[in-house]
Amino acid sequence: MRILANLSLLLWIAVLGNAQTANTPPAAPAPASNGASAAMASDLDRLQAAASQANVDLSHMRVEKWKADGDTKRQAQSNSDSLQRNLTSALPGLIEGFRTAPQDLTAGFKLYRNLNALYDVLVSFTESAGAFGPKSDYEALAQQVNIIDGVRRDLGDQLEKLSASTQGEVNQLRLQLRTLQEQQAAAQAAAGSTAKKVVVDNSETPKKTSHKKKPSTSGSSGADTSSGAKSTPPTPPPKTP
Repeated sequence: MRILANLSLLLWIAVLGNAQTANTPPAAPAPASNGASAAMASDLDRLQAAASQANVDLSHMRVEKWKADGDTKRQAQSNSDSLQRNLTSALPGLIEGFRTAPQDLTAGFKLYRNLNALYDVLVSFTESAGAFGPKSDYEALAQQVNIIDGVRRDLGDQLEKLSASTQGEVNQLRLQLRTLQEQQAAAQAAAGSTAKKVVVDNSETPKKTSHKKKPSTSGSSGADTSSGAKSTPPTPPPKTP
């Protein structure tokens, strides 16, 4: 079942590789400063050479002459066709994608997943070649399988280191961002406190002077002379005869 799943993955990757080749213009070569490390670049060169040689070996095999039943030979031929499509259509583009962007985890994992699927199917086919085909066919493929497996392991180690490094950078950026947010929050709190501060004026307010109306003292009899009425003279006493 695992071989069938990997075979389906190889077919899908081969179709995807053809579509990308048809729709994507060739990428410009990356500067030397952006290239992979010397060790990884050497591994990618070895992988590319092994894949090319494995494709040649597969194309020269006569699976129909193996000493096996019809179903086994048909399955082996189907596996051989799928391997050749992957080796020529999908794998070269994935190798080049990671070579030009060695810090891109997505490109690295795409190549790594393809190598895992390719390796599983190629190992199974090589074992079948050793069991049912000429010894020379087995020996030729076994050599390329060993190279592909070695590069696959090295790539896994490289991706693990790259993931750890990237995670460290992400953690550092998160810490810096949290520090900046705390500083910004503190600055905003200080600004808000200053805006809400109340200034108290302790200077005394001058008292208003009240003017009271003085009472009138114009007459001793207490009569109101402000009305302007005339006073009536007293009536003289009657005369005595």
